[in-house]
Amino acid sequence: MKTLVLVRHGETEGNSRVRYYGDTDIDLSALGRAQMRATRSALRSRWAGLPGPVFASPLSRARDSARLLIDEAGPLTTIEEFREIHFGLFEGLTAEEICDRYPDDYRRWTSDRLAPDFTFPSGETRRDFTARVERGLERMLALWDRSAETGAYALLVAHRGVIRTIVNRLTGAEPIVELGSIQILRCDSNWYPTWLDLVDHLSAL
Repeated sequence: MKTLVLVRHGETEGNSRVRYYGDTDIDLSALGRAQMRATRSALRSRWAGLPGPVFASPLSRARDSARLLIDEAGPLTTIEEFREIHFGLFEGLTAEEICDRYPDDYRRWTSDRLAPDFTFPSGETRRDFTARVERGLERMLALWDRSAETGAYALLVAHRGVIRTIVNRLTGAEPIVELGSIQILRCDSNWYPTWLDLVDHLSAL
């Protein structure tokens, strides 16, 4: 049986809790680093540290989060396709700012945020993003199979949109994916979720 552990990166300097940072590369904040240390403790206590290959988005907030989870040690493979969606003109803005500056685009976006034919203004289409992430997923699974560290576990640190796409593609589930949250998927003959949206390890922060 294989177990894939997916962790969303921690809070960023630009406050990812309320601002839409997609393809923009932005660093972890002090809170984000604390969230990753708490996540590392949770992984160690519940799953003995999850030995196996470690994958991450190439953006620094995900890559640095992964390094904190594995104590800066061991190999880390970045998957280019796991960059967050490019929000275009929405990059770096809050929902309120988007509504004020781009009201027509905001209405189209909020009518169905996951509509595959929606294109962020001057950004990426939802359909293209999903296809990109699915290509990255196939590549990651192939690398896992070929890895010298092939075993029961693998860890991926990425972004909300990437994690939601992967979980949905493999299991049909649609987690919320808060900052620092953990998703656990297992596979015997088929993939299924065993834990979604684990955040109790962050309650003290």
